[in-house]
Amino acid sequence: MTAFATLPPPLQPGDRLAVAFPSGVLRQREPFWQGVACWQAQGYEVIVDEAAFAGWGYLAGSDQQRRDRLRHLLQDDSIKGILCGRGGFGATRLLEQWQWPAVSPKWLIGFSDITALLWSYAAQGVAGVHGPVLTTLAAEPLWSQQRLFDLVRGKPLEPLLGTGWGGGVVQGRLLVGNLTVATHLLATPDCPPFENVILALEDVGEAPYCIDRRLTQWRRSGVLHQIKGIALGRFSRCEDPTTQPNFRVVEVLGDRLGDLGIPIVSDLPFGHEGVNAALPVGVAAELDGDRGSLRVSL
Repeated sequence: MTAFATLPPPLQPGDRLAVAFPSGVLRQREPFWQGVACWQAQGYEVIVDEAAFAGWGYLAGSDQQRRDRLRHLLQDDSIKGILCGRGGFGATRLLEQWQWPAVSPKWLIGFSDITALLWSYAAQGVAGVHGPVLTTLAAEPLWSQQRLFDLVRGKPLEPLLGTGWGGGVVQGRLLVGNLTVATHLLATPDCPPFENVILALEDVGEAPYCIDRRLTQWRRSGVLHQIKGIALGRFSRCEDPTTQPNFRVVEVLGDRLGDLGIPIVSDLPFGHEGVNAALPVGVAAELDGDRGSLRVSL
């Protein structure tokens, strides 16, 4: 993925959007239907296939069922966007026997485990959206919901603001994703090249030593010496008060990343269990480590 990815055509009122569960089985229906209602209120027709609710263990159906569903939605010219119902686990399993069909680009929206698909999609030159899934959308503040709707309509986005660690200003390709999922893409055929990349990461429910382990893997792989900057979102429930002595997750991030000599911005409003501001994956972006801002170019 050496070139910037391109956004699909802007959505128009009345466009048809379809629901997919590429990863985990749906566990809570009420927030899911609330998320569907958010899209419907924007004037879109949302297609929900009840068969997608069928599960296979912790997965939303067998690999082949989920793979076939995703391929069908991509090949259906009447569908302009794919809304992922939730994360969980399973998207990386789909990539084992997967080839993106040669079809017109359409929106793919999700985060967490959907990272695997978003990075693979960007490698095909199409920018998906790292943003709320249907089970989390209704809980987003209105400005975050509006940011997502503005993005899919082709409107400019305000920069996200966080805490700058210094390092100046860089431009590059924005790769946004979950740290744990992205770590398991390293050294696989689905791992993208990282030259000219601004890496944006978040995570949830991982103890500080687990974050340390993953970032150490990134360091040992050589990847962190290739990228141009790092944008850090929320690392929610990543403290472990049961183990003493311990590090706080912010200390782990500082220790494992602070010596790279590149611009870094932390505390950006994206990730789990809080505001998850939408960001396109694979597009041109600017990271200002001094002012603490992340700006995308649409």
